[in-house]
Amino acid sequence: MKFANIVKKAENNIRFGSTKQNNVKVDKNNENNKTKGDKKDKTEKENVKIKEDELDPTQYFNNRLNMVSNFESNGLKYYPHKFNTTDQLEAVVNKYNNLSKDCGTTEDVVATSGRIVQIRSSSKKLHFCDVRSCGSKIQVCFNLMFNDGDETYFYNFTQSVRRGDIVGFRGKIGRTKAGELTIFATYGEILTPCLHMLPSDQSGLTNKETRYKKRYLDLICNPDNHKTFIARSKIVHFIRTFLADLNFIEVETPMMHQILGGANAKPFITHHNEIDRDLYMRVAPEIYLKMLTVGGMERVFEIGKNFRNEGIDMTHNPEFTACEFYMAYADYNDLMKITEDMISQMVLKVCGSYKVKTNVTKEDGTVEVIEINFQPPYQRIPIVKGLEERLKIKFPSDLGSDDARKFLDDLLVKLKVNCSNPRTTARMLDKLVGEYIEPECKNPTFIIDHPQVMSPLAKWHREDKNLTERFELFICKFEICNA
Repeated sequence: MKFANIVKKAENNIRFGSTKQNNVKVDKNNENNKTKGDKKDKTEKENVKIKEDELDPTQYFNNRLNMVSNFESNGLKYYPHKFNTTDQLEAVVNKYNNLSKDCGTTEDVVATSGRIVQIRSSSKKLHFCDVRSCGSKIQVCFNLMFNDGDETYFYNFTQSVRRGDIVGFRGKIGRTKAGELTIFATYGEILTPCLHMLPSDQSGLTNKETRYKKRYLDLICNPDNHKTFIARSKIVHFIRTFLADLNFIEVETPMMHQILGGANAKPFITHHNEIDRDLYMRVAPEIYLKMLTVGGMERVFEIGKNFRNEGIDMTHNPEFTACEFYMAYADYNDLMKITEDMISQMVLKVCGSYKVKTNVTKEDGTVEVIEINFQPPYQRIPIVKGLEERLKIKFPSDLGSDDARKFLDDLLVKLKVNCSNPRTTARMLDKLVGEYIEPECKNPTFIIDHPQVMSPLAKWHREDKNLTERFELFICKFEICNA
């Protein structure tokens, strides 16, 4: 019902209700009755004005703050130091999810807590709430008949609780006549009152800028996003366990460096007051991890933050988490096998299947659902051979020559592939790879054997010294790994 209709209905009740209910006869000669009627109408209109203010979202904070300030005088607790819980809400749902409708309520008494996301009141004595925590949801029934406390407390509690409040409660588990898993609460306590009006369930929170700036609000309104955080935690845990099982040692290396190194990227600069010196936030932990391998630690890895003071887009963030590992006495074939095993086993462990569906946004803004198959072995595409097959041409044997650079320059003009200055051989090759190979990498694909002009510090290829033994792993057209 729209707000305007509620006010209109209330006004109609004032206009006609008092005369009908009280059988007040209007007598033109009876001035006393008229005066009393005017006062009553005025009082009822003032009450409607108060209700109107309560419905006004701009007044919600002040009204809620006033209500919370009166909690103590009404015998209500709030912001307690502790609420004793027996189980998290998720554990309660998982434990009793198979409970039969015919079993009635269990003898088990659970104490748990969560945020109220919906309230449905049948009467002053019966209220139903949907409570959510960490992505799990359960219905809670507050019934005066089940209440084990003071009746006045029950009424004060149920009249004061609002959508968004974090509430603790105790009760027995069962199912309603409709078959919904429910906690029949014998006690409830407001742990943290919500002072701001949440977006409605109908409209939700869809604005991306608001979601990313106020991630807490995003998680409250879009509970499915909890799954992303849970999946990330499982991924990090799996990588750590996987490498540890291969006898890799996890280490931590410095975040602030006196000299810049580790990758070709623009750094963030900070200042150390004690030594009065500018320091660079690391762009990669590479140098220190290599120092450890030189010192005799044959297998090391680190999962940590890197900082690159460059552009921002859907696949690049100035502050990001990466895993970097080093393995002595191994070559790039060994590392590709380890990477392949790690990714495939991780997807199977976290998702329960090698095949995963995901949403991909196209250039025209539409969203396409695609399926990615992580089952090994993964396809391997050598850069030069891959481009020659797709473009139906033969590349110069010496890609480091001026003739090769001119050949690529003319080729990009012919193919209408944009490449800004400087148009070096390495940059033009990278543009061709991005245009003709990377878009094909929906399922996990290794792009391998980069020309030396693209990776001068990588180990030369044992079969062709113009190439290097380097690889990149692409999934769903995005670079996931560089080695």
